[in-house]
Amino acid sequence: MTDPLSRWRAQAEGAVLLDGFHALKHALRFGAEVPVAVTTDRTAALSLAEELAGDVRGTLDTLLTEVSEQVYASLVPRPHPTGVAALAVRPSREANLRALARTPRTAPVVVLDNPRNLGNAGAVIRLAAGFGAAGVVTTGTLDPWHPTVVRGGAGLHFATAVERLGVGELPAGPLFALDPEGEDIRGTRLPDDAVLAFGSERTGLSPELRARADHLLRLPMRPQVSSYNLATSVAMTLYHWSATGAGAPGDAP
Repeated sequence: MTDPLSRWRAQAEGAVLLDGFHALKHALRFGAEVPVAVTTDRTAALSLAEELAGDVRGTLDTLLTEVSEQVYASLVPRPHPTGVAALAVRPSREANLRALARTPRTAPVVVLDNPRNLGNAGAVIRLAAGFGAAGVVTTGTLDPWHPTVVRGGAGLHFATAVERLGVGELPAGPLFALDPEGEDIRGTRLPDDAVLAFGSERTGLSPELRARADHLLRLPMRPQVSSYNLATSVAMTLYHWSATGAGAPGDAP
């Protein structure tokens, strides 16, 4: 099989759809195995790589195959403006569990407790990758590797461990859960091995996770403001960790 359509179909089952240039760029940067990648305009895609991702330009030159817009549209449910798509091999559950269990852990694990919004989950994974979090765990029914989540995460699933677990399977470490009834986060220093849990967009923390929490924390918020977006809450908490945690810049070794 040499044509891209046949190679795509042969690899599609169980593969991760990388939807767009930036998702492919990030996946390659963080070691994803990408057996097939296509574009509607190879020259434009390589020019974009030259401008924004020179570190993977050579890999893209070897990997990308140009296809017609009709073929491209048949491969992806929602064509991306960059006209680029690829398939990547999903990391095994065993590999993710090993990464989450690694000790000593030098960065927190983010837990999304029964999240509902695919786009929010993707945004959180992108944030976690940017802060160097050890991983993102979801509980409940949402698949953190759903194509919409991967699109929202811009391919950065490959920069951290992403897995779905039960509350009873969460990684070891002190569990800090964000809750309106908790203590002000500004008075707490978050350790590097923290597990940071965030409730769902509508119902907050589940009773099971809330009962397991070692600490309940709340984010500063103006009175009469109902809540922050989930990704905003995660960003504020990870920033607080990075600024005040044991590994904060400026701390003595």
